[in-house]
Amino acid sequence: MIMKPLRGLYNWTMDKAAHPHAQGWLAFFCFVEASFFPIPPHPLLGLMCLAEPKKAVRFAAIATLSSVAGALFGYAIGWGLYDTVGKQMLEMLGLTASFPAAQCTFKEYGVAAVIFAAATPVPFKLLTITAGFMEMALLPFILASLAGRVLIFMTVGILFRVFGAPIKRVIDEYLGTVTTLFVVLVVGGFVALTQLASDEGGTPEASCTAASAT
Repeated sequence: MIMKPLRGLYNWTMDKAAHPHAQGWLAFFCFVEASFFPIPPHPLLGLMCLAEPKKAVRFAAIATLSSVAGALFGYAIGWGLYDTVGKQMLEMLGLTASFPAAQCTFKEYGVAAVIFAAATPVPFKLLTITAGFMEMALLPFILASLAGRVLIFMTVGILFRVFGAPIKRVIDEYLGTVTTLFVVLVVGGFVALTQLASDEGGTPEASCTAASAT
């Protein structure tokens, strides 16, 4: 549910679905949402797919690639501009208190945390900035961002392309649940592999309890 101060911004964003340059607006919103914009692009993508189901896969591909590019921008903010820009940005988005927990989650799960944030309602921008701040290796970050965004955006695009407009009701009701369950399985696999590697290779990193308490 969207809070009242964001309602006008949300409505303005949704209006772009009928704009002559709707694909450009979709790319723009997917880019900025992955780094600093508060409104998720998923409803805009859904409206565009609903209007033109035959172009749904193209719209989903635009959303995916633009969002990954935006994720790199968020990474750059966390990596080189956190003190001058990142802090103020997180404060504006109301995510300052979540940053220590995000660091903790990132330390424990790494790639899996990025995939989870990219494919679920978790604020993706929080993890992209955190990944840069924590200096995550760039290639795994890109691949994790791509995997998560492909999962959520391309699923929508393919469903609309195959089934057309009638699939909208099913997507509205079940996509979030199905996606979340799938991502939990993916994350569980990464956690299992990480645990196995730590058991074989030595002592894992210390707990983040102290960081979460600050």
